[in-house]
Amino acid sequence: MSKVYRKISELIDEISMGPFGSDIKVEYFVDHGVPVLNGSNISGVKLKDGFKNYVTEERALNYKKAIARRGDIVITHRGTLGQIAYIPENSKFEKYVISQSQFRVKLKAKIVNPVYFAYYFHTNEGQKRLLSFKNHVGVPALAQATTNFRLLDFPMIPKLEQDSVAKFLKTIDDKIELNSHIKAKLEAMAKTLYDFWFVQFDFPDRNGKPYKSSGGEMEFNALLKRQIPKNWSDDSLWNVADFYNGLPMQKFRPVDDNFLRVIKIKEMNEGFSENSEMARIDIPPQAVVENGDILFSWSATLDVKIWSRGIGALNQHIFKVTSSKYSKNFIYFELLNYLTHFKMMADQRKTTMGHITQDHLKQSRIVLPPSDLIKRMDEYMKPIFEKHLTLEQENQQLTELRDWLLPMLMNGQVTVK
Repeated sequence: MSKVYRKISELIDEISMGPFGSDIKVEYFVDHGVPVLNGSNISGVKLKDGFKNYVTEERALNYKKAIARRGDIVITHRGTLGQIAYIPENSKFEKYVISQSQFRVKLKAKIVNPVYFAYYFHTNEGQKRLLSFKNHVGVPALAQATTNFRLLDFPMIPKLEQDSVAKFLKTIDDKIELNSHIKAKLEAMAKTLYDFWFVQFDFPDRNGKPYKSSGGEMEFNALLKRQIPKNWSDDSLWNVADFYNGLPMQKFRPVDDNFLRVIKIKEMNEGFSENSEMARIDIPPQAVVENGDILFSWSATLDVKIWSRGIGALNQHIFKVTSSKYSKNFIYFELLNYLTHFKMMADQRKTTMGHITQDHLKQSRIVLPPSDLIKRMDEYMKPIFEKHLTLEQENQQLTELRDWLLPMLMNGQVTVK
């Protein structure tokens, strides 16, 4: 696959910065209309949905050069640098207002595939070029962003070959996206079932009817200050589960090629990456995390996950939560339900969200159903979580495959027939 380099200025029809801050104030935002992009929307190769701010169609007319449309490329020039994404042809909206920290590019469609273009800038070579004019003083920014971006060299291959590479990579990412959508549905399904049984108390009674809605006997629990099913009990999260805090993994640096990747809060949310730190394999067994373990980040941010990204070493500020008394699913959903209370505690203290202590866990009272009912719930939950884990592992494999092939596809080592 022959390749030549051309200046980006030769490949674009339009390039323009986002509006000035004074032109797009908070008071202009409305609940619906034309979405305003932020960094989270362009954190991947393709534009992501999830819009907080909108402006009216009338106001959007004032941002003519700052309107990005399907097929355009959006790039961050201030703040989180290195972000670049394309807007797909099937995007949720026809147009978007870029932020004051972004600029947009419209490519010449006959010679450049925007999907291929965006993928290139997610390779190490592409990122190095994009950040080559980074300003190292003050707030991270790309100096003279649009001017310098025009002057970058871009590796050109025939348009048909660009289309083939783009289609191949997009197919992998579409499958990852589909799997993620199914995972979200499975999570919602499991949460709905759990809430129906153990929050609304409409678990199946002896006759298979919803307990509370069918007149099941309830009684007032003084500690919980609420009505719960008769003969149910209560306890603290501290008593029903064991909370093992991770270790400062910088003390366990590997000395050879045998290592475990470290799970910090970033890895807990996004999985391992090439930037993940490494630890020795001879760490205490309690600090080793395997698929299916419950992780609870208690400092700086509050979140609960069932880990599914492979074996790793647990860093401090994250609990590994186990229980010899109750099932993993039950503990997971009780922690998930209690997150709202923990966040309220943090807000009331007017501190940064997080930093849950043993005292908080000891004070956290939950409803305890009979063990046979928990067991029945687990029977329903088991296939849901098994499918969820399978999809997560498939996504991990697809992501590794894509990331391995991406630079080779871009430099011609691998071709798509």
